[in-house]
Amino acid sequence: MVRERWGFIKDPLYGYVAITPLEKRIIDTKVVQRLRRLRQLAGAEFVYPGANHTRFEHSVGAMHLAGLMAENITNDENEIQSLRLAGLLHDIGHGPFSHIFEEILVKQGRNHEDITTWLVQSTELADILKDAGFNTGDLSQLVVGKLQKKTRTFLNQVIRSSVDADKLDYIVRDSFHTGAEYGSVDIFRLIYTIEPFQGNLAVNITAITTLEAFLIARVLSFRSIYYHRVCRGVQRMLADALKIADEELGLSAFKNPDDYLNMDDYTTWTGLKQCKASRPIIERLERRELLKCAYTVESLVQDHPTIDLLDKESVRRQIEEEIAAKAKVNVDKVHLDSPILPSVPYRHSTQLDPMKIPGFAYIGKKKVAVDIVELSRVISSLKGYLDIIRVYTTAPFRQRVGKAAQAVLGGAPYVSGISM
Repeated sequence: MVRERWGFIKDPLYGYVAITPLEKRIIDTKVVQRLRRLRQLAGAEFVYPGANHTRFEHSVGAMHLAGLMAENITNDENEIQSLRLAGLLHDIGHGPFSHIFEEILVKQGRNHEDITTWLVQSTELADILKDAGFNTGDLSQLVVGKLQKKTRTFLNQVIRSSVDADKLDYIVRDSFHTGAEYGSVDIFRLIYTIEPFQGNLAVNITAITTLEAFLIARVLSFRSIYYHRVCRGVQRMLADALKIADEELGLSAFKNPDDYLNMDDYTTWTGLKQCKASRPIIERLERRELLKCAYTVESLVQDHPTIDLLDKESVRRQIEEEIAAKAKVNVDKVHLDSPILPSVPYRHSTQLDPMKIPGFAYIGKKKVAVDIVELSRVISSLKGYLDIIRVYTTAPFRQRVGKAAQAVLGGAPYVSGISM
């Protein structure tokens, strides 16, 4: 099945990516083609002008890497094709502006992974997969790394783990398009040294330096790309625009797959600009009048992150109100931001637990377990949580809100260390 090729897609990272006839049929569906109209890093283009790549090319890349990992861990062609399809389809559930739309999905008690399984089972994808002999229920679970097969749990880890095809692709791809250059990692070294061991995918310790480089790149990319203060300011503005326009545009009122698939970056931006409530935000974005960071605290902590306290919207709102009162500004001028929010791209990258990355070594022909954390001081020092709290406001109130945030949250206001 996977030996039969329909043709190739030219990828800027991997060169020519071969695709099968089945993958060609899947790629040409409305579900997958919509990914061309969803930017991978919505908001990052205000900082990195080249960051206009889309979910489509990332999905093709994830498919390619999932296939390489699959070929290294199984000889079953059906499993290899299934994992390639899972990589290709893993992001189809994203809404307009990708992760930013998660704050709309929570109103339905869903996230983009829930939508992904729904679309696999309820669209033309289901007919194509059934015609090809695949179980759509199983594949819809594998796509989000939740397939229930006790003897093959490592298959899920190709799609969802600390070192999976998704992360391996987006770290190098997002670095490439932003020009940030943190993703210069030999991901193929990792791919070819990952094997099933004791029921899980494990990394051969011969690749431990490459694993160190990957984990460092992940942390640096989160700080400098995914949670860049200006990127997040833009994303907060878009999230606010979506929320206040929801009632008029019915963004959270979709009932069927077609309603959802009709929403993309283009249609939603147009709707937000036409909506009276959200138009001022979009017009400010068009003039690059962005929210300003007035306060920030950042640390890598070993224990449970303090930002978990901000998981409840009511708690965040209470803090915003207290800061606004001390600064003597309207509460709508204060925006508390942390990686716990659903709209933070790759929010789970803030949690780095090397203990979840099994390692092994060969003694003769026998595999034995090794503790990667004990072997690498670099990895052990990274263990923990990236804990970041920021407060944003508009430019005229930056000083006042920064000092008020300092009084409420402690630390020094961000504005104290920069030129105005």
